[in-house]
Amino acid sequence: MIQALLGRKLGMTRLFDENGIVTASTLVEAGPCFITQLRTPENDGYTAVQLGFGDKPRSTKPHKGHLKKAGLTDKEGLEAMREVPADSLEDLELGARVDASMFSQGEIVDVVGTSKGKGFGGVVKRHNFHGGPKTHGQSDRWRHSGSVGSGTTPGRSWAPGRRAGNGEKPTHSVGRPRAQPGRSARRDSWPQGWPGCHPQAGGRGLLRCS
Repeated sequence: MIQALLGRKLGMTRLFDENGIVTASTLVEAGPCFITQLRTPENDGYTAVQLGFGDKPRSTKPHKGHLKKAGLTDKEGLEAMREVPADSLEDLELGARVDASMFSQGEIVDVVGTSKGKGFGGVVKRHNFHGGPKTHGQSDRWRHSGSVGSGTTPGRSWAPGRRAGNGEKPTHSVGRPRAQPGRSARRDSWPQGWPGCHPQAGGRGLLRCS
């Protein structure tokens, strides 16, 4: 059984439960995915499934050959292919379609994605430093990290340290999906409503739901 599915964040919305309570939720286009390769212990030393997601208008000849071997001759190309873990490869075949029906409403699902780009951020924004004092002679270093190393011994700063840098990073979040048929941007998939805000910029990037 496949333990994960690829998807894309569509945006944010509000969902109402049977009691009329509103919850800020994330719409995720979970699938459909296609099995493009099976990893077996005999050939690869581990068990996994390679899934393809999305459409690609133009692709290379090696990419088309890979899809042809999987029996996906009607596909011009796939936007992304990723390996996901699997318990076993029984009842799985190349070219098979996998969609969000593998999740049930109310099931806890782990969503993994990369947070949207925030550029080069300082230590206050990136690591929640509170900055330096605003009085006692310090007037121009409010958002500085302060001292990052010792003096004579060892005479250098230890790595890794919390420094300024790019703020984009992989993020995990957990939610319970609620299928929303009829509200999809694609006719062959249902967006899943996950309560709360999940990582990724809407409309681009890739999410893994497991």
